[in-house]
Amino acid sequence: MSVGETFAFELGRVHRKWRARLDDRLKDTGLTHARWHALLTIWRHGEALTQRELAQMLGIEGPTLVRILDWLEGEGLIQRTPADRDRRANALRATEAARPVVAKIEHIANDLRAELLAEVSPEHLAIATEVLKKIGDKLER
Repeated sequence: MSVGETFAFELGRVHRKWRARLDDRLKDTGLTHARWHALLTIWRHGEALTQRELAQMLGIEGPTLVRILDWLEGEGLIQRTPADRDRRANALRATEAARPVVAKIEHIANDLRAELLAEVSPEHLAIATEVLKKIGDKLER
């Protein structure tokens, strides 16, 4: 395998394993990857998002997102209201009830990140971040 092939393979492997480890640590919250990712995205965005905007940010289709949002709304973690810009669209906002859930997600994610990166020097991490940013920027163009 070439260096580029090895890099791509390792990137995928790390992504899958990291996500699986985080999902495992979050299972007691009742949140699947799709649910906690959607909730965190809504929470961190701050202002209301439309369902279409959220679907684009998460890279998922509308019908899949609707099931996720139904669950989050049923748990009282988000609200759907008519969007100011387009009354045909729903605006999504995290509720105050989401605050402790988001704090728990962030705490668990931060602990895992610290554990996984403990033996990586800040210099190597900076280089890896720069490489990934260049690749990500190219993919978004």
